[in-house]
Amino acid sequence: MDPIFMDERLKQIYAKVRQGTRLSKEDGICIYQTRDLLGAGKIAHAARCARHGNTAFYVYNQHLNYTNICKNRCRFCAYAKDRQESGAYAWSIEEISRRLMDRIDEPVDELHIVGGLNEALGFDYYIDLLKTVKQIRPQAAIKAFTCVEIDYLSRLSGLGVDETIAQLKEAGLDMMPGGGAEILNTRIHDTLFPKKIDHTRWIEIVKAVHKAGITTNATMLYGHIETIEERVDHLITLREIQDETHGFSAFVPLAFHSKNTRMPELPPTTAVDDLKSVAAARLMLDNFDHIKAYWVMIGEPLSQVALSFGADDLDGTIIEERITHTAGASSAKGLTREQMENMIRKAGFEPVQRDSFYNPKTGTGS
Repeated sequence: MDPIFMDERLKQIYAKVRQGTRLSKEDGICIYQTRDLLGAGKIAHAARCARHGNTAFYVYNQHLNYTNICKNRCRFCAYAKDRQESGAYAWSIEEISRRLMDRIDEPVDELHIVGGLNEALGFDYYIDLLKTVKQIRPQAAIKAFTCVEIDYLSRLSGLGVDETIAQLKEAGLDMMPGGGAEILNTRIHDTLFPKKIDHTRWIEIVKAVHKAGITTNATMLYGHIETIEERVDHLITLREIQDETHGFSAFVPLAFHSKNTRMPELPPTTAVDDLKSVAAARLMLDNFDHIKAYWVMIGEPLSQVALSFGADDLDGTIIEERITHTAGASSAKGLTREQMENMIRKAGFEPVQRDSFYNPKTGTGS
């Protein structure tokens, strides 16, 4: 039996999804504008279950935010510091080794490594960082550096983008996160992060990364000054890149946190907006396998609900995350494997521990 919709427009969207017809920009706008939240969720959930059944994924991962010193100082960022500012830091290779060894007895499968654009660090630092992590954690995947960092490292090293990627890959880079895209839009770029690479350069670099055989995630930072139309345009741009490269692994909607940023007056995102962003992603990004509910940003309880609104992945244990918590996130600073699996089961799904490439870990899950 087909679901009942309060919004007649959702019937047409549901029919398209069932027929495998790609949704239009107008459809994406409708998903965001409709008052029938549950109706949009039902469609996204159907699409999610068609791909993944009752499975929900997570990974045992540790974050290494190696420096918060950054020359860009984007308006929306609470994490970045100037070099002489109180609280500024840059970890030495020895400090990174110590932090890895502190958790060496834990079954960490992924190291998530991102940081600021710190002009005191040379290109050799990044190569040494990757080699050190790979030496200490040879079985774990290194998911490191955004396209913004790749652009910076290319200029820092004097190498082209392709050669920079090649050297990082040789040193141990396995895949990349999706940060730095924010909203792929000139107005947003010029207003919020004018020193950061623009959307044209971001697209150029992500295509080069995919061409080099490195998969990445994709993100969208929402809940600041962007319009619904700009959100949907962002999703369509990512969809078009995926059509060309097939290099995106997962999409991660990132809810903006304004505390300690230069836009503290902006209210937090609402649960309705968070769930619509997950549903819109699942339905618009028909060529993406995975949609994440990033519990660090939307909180543990809402991430459980998001599993019924199109998400199939809760990311991971996320040990030692710093960036979002600096902006006022109230979520836990890391969860255990048992807590992750309990969250998933209580939401009505079967937990599957995965590696960075969505291969199930044997002997885990239920």
